[in-house]
This record gives sequence, C-alpha cells and structure tokens, in this order.
Amino acid sequence: MLQHVISELGPWNWMLLGFVLLAAEILLPGVFLLWIGIAAILTGALSLQLWDAAFWSWQVQVLVFLALSLISAYLGKRLMDSRRNEETDQPLLNRRAEQLVGRTARLETAIDNGFGRIRLDDTLWRVSGPDLPVGTQVRIVAVRNGTLEVETV
Repeated sequence: MLQHVISELGPWNWMLLGFVLLAAEILLPGVFLLWIGIAAILTGALSLQLWDAAFWSWQVQVLVFLALSLISAYLGKRLMDSRRNEETDQPLLNRRAEQLVGRTARLETAIDNGFGRIRLDDTLWRVSGPDLPVGTQVRIVAVRNGTLEVETV
C-alpha cells in the first residue's frame, strides 16, 4: 500500500517530505529542520526535471538529498553565525547580568571567603569581592560566570 502511494506520487514525494519538515520546524522550532526541508524541496525540484532519466534511481535521489542536506545545513549555519555578529541598538538585550554593571546595592549577606549576596529589585544575586560586612554599599563592576563582581562604593 505504502509503496503504491510512493510510486503514484513520483517526484512529489520529495516536495511532500520537504513541506512536512517545514511544518515540523514550525511546531518544533530549532532551525535545523528548515535546512533539511529546503534540501528535500530542492531534491523534489530536481526530480521533476530528471524523473524519466535512466540514472535517476531512488538511490541517486537519496544521495542527492543527503548532499543537499549537508550543504544547506552548512550554509544555514554560516548565515546564522554571520547574523549573530551584526551591530544592534540593544547589545545587552538578553544578558540580564551584564545589564547590572554600574549599579549599586547593599550587601544582603556578608561577603565571606570572597562570596556573598545582594538584592537587586526582586532577585538575590551571588557576588564576589573583598570580604565586607552586611549592609555595605557596593558597585557592580563586572560579571564572571554568572557571579557579579563588586567593589565598595
């Protein structure tokens, strides 16, 4: 039954697979299925042109699909990496800890053995710096591995 459906659709199998993968990308976002779906659609477009050619067996089609998948995934990664380095008007948008550099706060717990806590807005943050007593006013000077580095004001 399935073999009959596949043989009936002919070159449209690849198009159908490509659109199913694109729909799956919408439901399961991750950007990877997008490139494989594009490769399947391109394989379908080639199949429409070469369907009657003697060399265009299912083995060749699968090899073309695999090659196009690798090429499109590679080009997609390069495209995404190049867009990541673009200048933006809000470079710290999703970097909450880095946005805190320069702010001041009072120590919620003393800095003992290099670590303590401060409260900023509704969040307790781990801080590192010189040993200081509770209530000392500190300024955030840097962020390292999710820990705020502070100095006395």
